[in-house]
Amino acid sequence: MTADAGPRTSTLLGELWHERLGGFAVSADHSPHLQAALLWLCRAQDATGTAGIARGYSMTRHAQFGARGWQAAYPETTGYIIPTLFLASRHCAWPPLAERAIQAARWGMAVQLPSGAVQGGVIGEPPTPAVFNTGQVLLGWLAAYHETGNDAFANAARRAADFLASALDADGVWRRGSSRFAHRRATNYNARTAWALAEAGALFADSRYTEAASLALRGIARQQHDNGWLPDCCLTDPTEPLLHTVAYAIRGLLEGGRVLGDWSLIAAAAVAAARIAGRVDERGTLPGRFDAAWGAAAKWRCLTGEAQMANVWMRLAAVTGEPTWTRPVSRVLHALKATQSRGAGDPGIRGGIKGSCPMTGWYGRFEVLSWATKFFADALIRAEQGDGHARDRCGVLA
Repeated sequence: MTADAGPRTSTLLGELWHERLGGFAVSADHSPHLQAALLWLCRAQDATGTAGIARGYSMTRHAQFGARGWQAAYPETTGYIIPTLFLASRHCAWPPLAERAIQAARWGMAVQLPSGAVQGGVIGEPPTPAVFNTGQVLLGWLAAYHETGNDAFANAARRAADFLASALDADGVWRRGSSRFAHRRATNYNARTAWALAEAGALFADSRYTEAASLALRGIARQQHDNGWLPDCCLTDPTEPLLHTVAYAIRGLLEGGRVLGDWSLIAAAAVAAARIAGRVDERGTLPGRFDAAWGAAAKWRCLTGEAQMANVWMRLAAVTGEPTWTRPVSRVLHALKATQSRGAGDPGIRGGIKGSCPMTGWYGRFEVLSWATKFFADALIRAEQGDGHARDRCGVLA
């Protein structure tokens, strides 16, 4: 890989100025943008002093994490960045990315709790178990086992899956082990956790996992409104949820339905995904929050959610065989690429994807986020691979 390219900006004021002028230079070729995002993820891993990946980078003093700069290692997003690194290693012919993925998976094992769960929050915070975080790291261990055949990763994955299956209540809702960071009665984004559990059931031929995943996913699908709305799906405001968490739920229903062979779940994902596709404006942007009528509930963009939806539409095209799902993708990716500062002098900004646009928006205000950058990289790889991404196992898990 070559060094980052583009005009240099080095201050927050420079970032704000470019944003006000309409964003940064966009290459018609995805490769420079993908390269910059992957280099940012590498720096985020190196910054922690461990093999874990930083939660993000604060462009100003942060209310929770203190001084400006790199944040602590984040088990949750480190977990689901692992499949991205394996996928990118092959796609970009860059073997060191696969080694970074293996190191991250081993680090995840080192911080796994005795119960098999994964903690909520970043390293350094009280290590309390979190269902959603456990599901995301489970995806990483499954990818690492698939890539390496190392039984240690299978054992870690089984312990995580055991925790998830045992924590699920009889009605298919995860109430125990809900993160202290989550709205306790609005966690239908755990569809993504159920997807991970379904993948574990398929890989290990364990019906306990697949049955629990099916119970959870069908329970979420039953709550869906006729207009495709998925209720109770937000970290903070169940009535006007983040695009980010709604996209989690849609992807979970889609991929969980694929693994389980349940087309009713895929159909539920498709209805919601179609409504969001219909809200993409001429610039390729979406509101950061929606209300139950799919109306805009925020004036700022949630960049993570936009990248997630680009992935969802491409995955729907692959799963259903219907190419029209990809119609919004090029516009959305163009708008996302315009938010990426590839020439920033600050390595914590350069190549990463911010929480909101404008960056003064509520979500990840003045932060560059590891998960936003991960989903952006996933989407660029899928767009470059076209239909071929569906044949890559780690591409499915990313």
